[in-house]
Amino acid sequence: MLKESRVFRYNPERPQREDPDLYLQYWGKEHCVPGHAVGPGIKETYKIHFIHQGQGVVRVGEREYRLSAGQAFLIYPHTVTYYAADERDPWTYSWIGFYGAQVPSIIARTALTPECPVFPMDVRTMPDLYDRLTEAMCREDSGGIRRQAMLYEFLSTLVEVMPREAKGPVSGKKQDEYVHRSMEFIHSHYGDDISVRQLAGVLGLDRKYLSVIFKESVGVPPRQYLLQYRMDKACELLGKGIYSVGEVARSVGYQDALQFSKMFKQIKGVSPKHYR
Repeated sequence: MLKESRVFRYNPERPQREDPDLYLQYWGKEHCVPGHAVGPGIKETYKIHFIHQGQGVVRVGEREYRLSAGQAFLIYPHTVTYYAADERDPWTYSWIGFYGAQVPSIIARTALTPECPVFPMDVRTMPDLYDRLTEAMCREDSGGIRRQAMLYEFLSTLVEVMPREAKGPVSGKKQDEYVHRSMEFIHSHYGDDISVRQLAGVLGLDRKYLSVIFKESVGVPPRQYLLQYRMDKACELLGKGIYSVGEVARSVGYQDALQFSKMFKQIKGVSPKHYR
């Protein structure tokens, strides 16, 4: 069984008044043991978990979500919630807890609800939020201001990632948009040296999450789709009969003609020369 590691930090500063506009209460990170569960129970504050590795389930009321790396979920105050790490591939997550007079109105600007609390992590602010908050504790003069700024930055990004008109990260509109933009990027840049990591960065998504939603929509992961698209374009060029194998290889993103020939035969069943 994997060893559990847990880091938990409270904000050392007290709010300046009983009902602050926005207050970061705590943050933490944990590598969960298989099956580690929390709840069913309620929280007094808003709490968001960011999944960095592994898998698990979240249950709110009658709804259950199976989540994996690259996703996150929001726990609403006074809402009974249960979540547990997968038995075979337990998740590692970080979290933040916050409250304040501004929070309900900010969350209301997103598509999130107590029954639909799941959203994709945005690579700009979310994966390293725990580390940045912890680093700010070392700054005696400006640490509190920095943490407050990070919280505002995160909530601003959350509104952008999950705008209210969206239907949710796995129920249609936003997911389809990400997949469509992924395909457009591949169609425009298949001749360049691109990777799935670069594609995910352009979209502001976690690489693993992008691969999951892309495969759900298209039937193959983005890496396989890129390979297939390159080879289809190579067939078009080879079919003209006027370009060398090396020229075709470089035109579809391969500087090494031998590597191109190997991948072409793997996909098409014949060598580029034989196909031409």
